[in-house]
Amino acid sequence: MRILTWLQATDYQIHIWNYFWAVKPMLELAEKFPDAEIFFFLAIMHSFNSVQDPIALRRNAINILKLYAACGADLSRFLIYNPAEIPGHAQLNWILTCITHMGFMERMHSYKEALDKWRAKEINVGVFCYPILMAADILLYDADIVPVGKDQKQHVEYARDIAMKFNNAFGETFKIPEPYIKPEVWLIMGIDGRKMSKSYNNYIWLLDDEKTILKRVKQIPTNTQTVEEPKNPDECNVYNICKLFLTPEEDEILRKRYQAWGLSYKEAKDQLYEKIIAFVRPIQEKYAKISDQEIIDLVEQNTKKVNELANKKIKEVYKKVGFSL
Repeated sequence: MRILTWLQATDYQIHIWNYFWAVKPMLELAEKFPDAEIFFFLAIMHSFNSVQDPIALRRNAINILKLYAACGADLSRFLIYNPAEIPGHAQLNWILTCITHMGFMERMHSYKEALDKWRAKEINVGVFCYPILMAADILLYDADIVPVGKDQKQHVEYARDIAMKFNNAFGETFKIPEPYIKPEVWLIMGIDGRKMSKSYNNYIWLLDDEKTILKRVKQIPTNTQTVEEPKNPDECNVYNICKLFLTPEEDEILRKRYQAWGLSYKEAKDQLYEKIIAFVRPIQEKYAKISDQEIIDLVEQNTKKVNELANKKIKEVYKKVGFSL
């Protein structure tokens, strides 16, 4: 079995939502399938759609990889590599682009959102073709499982559709990947009650200091219910974030406290703050011990290994489409 996922380099670090929908499911899958191959690529070419500062792009990539390692990714097992240095990704991207129709691509969420905002003429062509490059990234290595958040599910669906179209036209070539989504974390609310997102500035970074985290927790809006009144935990954003860090037993206790009387929102926020600090502190300590050069050397080493697999697949594809004479 081969499990494949990726990380973007559009920012310098990872927020809590990134951890729970992307990092944690990958770690759980690795534990569930101890014999599976773990392919973990740096989506630096995708990030170039929005980050075209070479210094920032390189800095972001290295730092996010350090954070993944600090979160528990086994660097001796996770095959972390850079597709930008593997020609097969761009080669397969072109072939898949040529068999994909415009109408199919116009159903892409980000493109439709741009149309709704009258911004279609402002997005670059790379944004429009992004799902095809992602399909190439996935299909090149015959991935079985692709863990994603709900927002990313469409990319796996595009990869599946494009793979089936290619297989029907040129013969069985690509494995059809399956998305893996944890329903309980497909949407994590930010401090303002909307989806936690960089664009909303409502997130908490894994590397935030205690003062910043306390400030962000205090900003979470609550309703006007008094301490004496029972409260619905599912309607409280403090609880919705806090439950991510709770054991089932702790969650049951907190829910009962909400539904009874005597719980103030200040107390709920204090508990959330303590849980977040207890969660990020060991990650920050591990992060501080990982050097940039350690990550750079690892990615270079793994990229060479993965390039051999990509070349083998590209030779098969080239022969089927007639590129090899």
